Amino acid sequence: EVQLQASGGGLVQAGVSLILSCAASGFTLNDLDIAWFRQVPGKEREGVSCISGNDGSTYYGDSVKGRFTISSDNSENKVSLQMNSLKPEDTAVYYCAARQADSNCVLDYGALDYWGKGTQVTVSS
Repeated sequence: EVQLQASGGGLVQAGVSLILSCAASGFTLNDLDIAWFRQVPGKEREGVSCISGNDGSTYYGDSVKGRFTISSDNSENKVSLQMNSLKPEDTAVYYCAARQADSNCVLDYGALDYWGKGTQVTVSS
């Protein structure tokens, strides 16, 4: 069974960078598409970024494109989300999720089978 552990959240000021990590166990990253989602209370969970276990291709939500970078480290079986130029509107609980690797990764909430507990990111203005 896939288990995911997200970490790296915190309280930061606007404009700085933060790196989130998603450690996976039970499967190797080559077997998984990994995605990051975020959620603010009262709002729907928003897809942030994903990376394909099949070919390493990546995808970003419009709100983070150009500021966030997703990458995988197969030696440590973890996926990182580098978040630059953080804005107050990036404040949310961030979750990593996974599914068995397919042709492309997707930011479709319903398509992900495994979810880790979230990590809180708070960006102050």
